[in-house]
Amino acid sequence: MHFLVILGPVLLGLIGFAVDLGMLYSAKGELKTGASAMALAAAQQLIGTDAAATAAGTAAQITSNNYYFNGFPIGQTTGNLNSTVSDPEYSASLADALGGGGGGASSASSRYARVTVTGQVQLLFWSLIPIVSDRRVTVQTTALAGISAPLCQACSIEPFAVTPLDANDMTDFGFTRGTKYSFAYSCSGTPAPPLLSPGTQTVSYLLLNRWDQMSSFDESSQAFQDGAGGVPGSTNSAQACFRINTSETIWVSATVNACTATAVAATVADSMCGMETRFETPTAAVCSTISNIDTLTSIYPADTDIMDHDVYSDYTGAGRRVITIPVVDQLSASDSMMVLGFRQFLVIPSQATQSSVDPTDRYGRFVAMYIGSVVPVKQGRLDGCQQPPAGPGKVVLHL
Repeated sequence: MHFLVILGPVLLGLIGFAVDLGMLYSAKGELKTGASAMALAAAQQLIGTDAAATAAGTAAQITSNNYYFNGFPIGQTTGNLNSTVSDPEYSASLADALGGGGGGASSASSRYARVTVTGQVQLLFWSLIPIVSDRRVTVQTTALAGISAPLCQACSIEPFAVTPLDANDMTDFGFTRGTKYSFAYSCSGTPAPPLLSPGTQTVSYLLLNRWDQMSSFDESSQAFQDGAGGVPGSTNSAQACFRINTSETIWVSATVNACTATAVAATVADSMCGMETRFETPTAAVCSTISNIDTLTSIYPADTDIMDHDVYSDYTGAGRRVITIPVVDQLSASDSMMVLGFRQFLVIPSQATQSSVDPTDRYGRFVAMYIGSVVPVKQGRLDGCQQPPAGPGKVVLHL
């Protein structure tokens, strides 16, 4: 009997401590989920520009409103139990980020975002011990997100393939960062497509086959979407992605015409109509023949920055004008093409036409600045190839 009298309070105390411990773990889990989402949202905005950090901070703040703690969005005061969100800290390297050396990187060089969240928890039983005052304790958690290693498989990118300017250069494939190139759809014979100002050199490209015949959208609509925002997701996952060391073929209807032809193939023009949405709503008559064009254009708003820039870091947009494209070993209308890697360009307004992208251009031309691999790809895989030395990654959690 005396044993039960002594053991009872002890058992009740242990149960009470277990309840409080469970509450602390639950609270930390809630805060960690919110912090992780905020860090991922912030890191997705780190695209190598001077405006990136500001956009990242805004994205983190907006995301915090979607996660609740003590019945209120994280970061809002409840009156009794508060939660706070720190401004994200940015790092240029993973080593600095993991070492807590954030905050020293410039906006343009930032690749990793660290978010710290704190919240107060009301205790039931631990409040009886002297070290706890007001029956409240503060729980803190940190999340770190940023760019991954280069991707072996990139999804939701644009199917415009180019060849290296220098096959021995596996970092930039011979392209010069900050240089504007005049892209022209591959054609046969002479004369070669003239430069589209302000391009300094003509780069030929082909439209790789991403026509998904299982899709509810017809061929013209799919080509439009590929140009407007990259290859959409598909029930056939292979149709949404490109993989290094994998063979690709030309989009069959994207015919390579003679350079003297008066227009590019209709499928190429459809993709150009899509690309124009990055600047403005297409108005060319050639775009009106695309199925569901009115509905499709409403899905793809223009970029928030449609100006010309000589330095990529000056770009203030959200990435709508950035294209991630496959680099292949050759351009061929009949043979397979091997994917060597992925690189990125910023589409530039044409000074010659004072417009963004002209779907009626007889050569399928547009101007784009080479920027390397600074913008995170939306989706992709790291496995399946010998790790490339360079290339874009995706945003992942590191902590």
